[in-house]
Amino acid sequence: MQPVKIGILGLGTVGTGTCEVLHTNAREISRRAGRDIIISHAATRTLSNVKLSNPGFKISDNAQAVVDDPEISVVIELIGGDQPALDLVLSAIANGKHVVTANKALIALHGNEIFQAAQQQGVMVAFEAAVAGGIPIIKAIREGLAANHIKSIVGIINGTGNYIMTQMRDLGAPFKEVLADAQALGYAEADPTFDVEGVDAAHKLTILASIAFGIPLQFDRVYTEGISAITREDIGFAEELGYRIKHLGIARHSADGIELRVHPVLIPQRSLIANVNGVMNAVLVDADAVGQTMYYGAGAGALPTASAVVADLVDVVRSLTADPENRVPHLAFQANALSDLPVMPIEQIETAYYLRMLADDKPGVMSQVTGILGTAGISIEAVLQKEPAANQTQIPVIMLTHTVKETQMNKAIEEIEALPGISGNVTRIRVETLDHD
Repeated sequence: MQPVKIGILGLGTVGTGTCEVLHTNAREISRRAGRDIIISHAATRTLSNVKLSNPGFKISDNAQAVVDDPEISVVIELIGGDQPALDLVLSAIANGKHVVTANKALIALHGNEIFQAAQQQGVMVAFEAAVAGGIPIIKAIREGLAANHIKSIVGIINGTGNYIMTQMRDLGAPFKEVLADAQALGYAEADPTFDVEGVDAAHKLTILASIAFGIPLQFDRVYTEGISAITREDIGFAEELGYRIKHLGIARHSADGIELRVHPVLIPQRSLIANVNGVMNAVLVDADAVGQTMYYGAGAGALPTASAVVADLVDVVRSLTADPENRVPHLAFQANALSDLPVMPIEQIETAYYLRMLADDKPGVMSQVTGILGTAGISIEAVLQKEPAANQTQIPVIMLTHTVKETQMNKAIEEIEALPGISGNVTRIRVETLDHD
């Protein structure tokens, strides 16, 4: 069969890695795809930054020329961000070209529009590399678990945040110090906001939830909370109580709708996901037929991400001659069968809580706190009360509660913070046992 010619938009870390994998494993890839795959044209913003020697294909700074090239059948978008990626992808689709992308923001924010355009043109848009780097989690949920009703997905889906939380625990170092270390090592960007405030993880969770539950992509409905307020004291207290703090994405199908949330969570030390450290990613899927399955591996990096990009490319090439109506749907469910299940606001979520407060070391203060919790219908599972430091009149008090609705906890915290014997704000971190739902 004739070779398939492809174009690449972006020759940064992942783009260069994709070229390397396609070159190094060309024979294996050809055997799997059923025909040779040839890079015909690549575009990059800055030609002087290209790190490929003797690439064997055209390189320019004109991305639109790649999209408009009539010989190219598949466009691989590795630019990242909203624009010009969106315009280029829609242009490629309008030109009848298939698209492979690693751009989680593009899919999370504009996927509904992109997939509709692709369906109208009879082309494929593949995006395995958009979530968890080299871990084939999209394929696992969309195809491997197609027989299941998926109940929940819980994941460490941002390696930068996981590295920071791991280092804070292992070194006893504060957040700012560990963040600076992560930036020096290249794990965190100069502007780390997307990673440490949960935006990157929310993009990925949006995609996973859509595939798992058959709902439209709804990034704006994801409750998002970062890790910048987590202290080494919180990490230490959690350890004493038998927990670890992880920054998780949680998507859960409940009786009232879909939970979509990204925030720090206390999870039992014994759980597998609690022991995923450094920059690694892991996704725990709970489904009715298969039970719990976990997917672990490198969530970023040139070659792991390129692995997912090229795997998508092989899938696209295999399907080039297939009837568009018989291809695997973009979001796992047929486009006309997506559900209108509501996404629940965070106030309706039910979970347990870790509470830390600074209390006056005198009689009556704790009875006031427990009285407020009792009135709100919140029962206490465990309490840690530390001795005051020398010349100090206040002590840290840590509580674990049983499961309660967030609205009840919000009201209780507001009342506790108003007590004269409590100083400052109450720190609240949600708790998940990760038992079968």
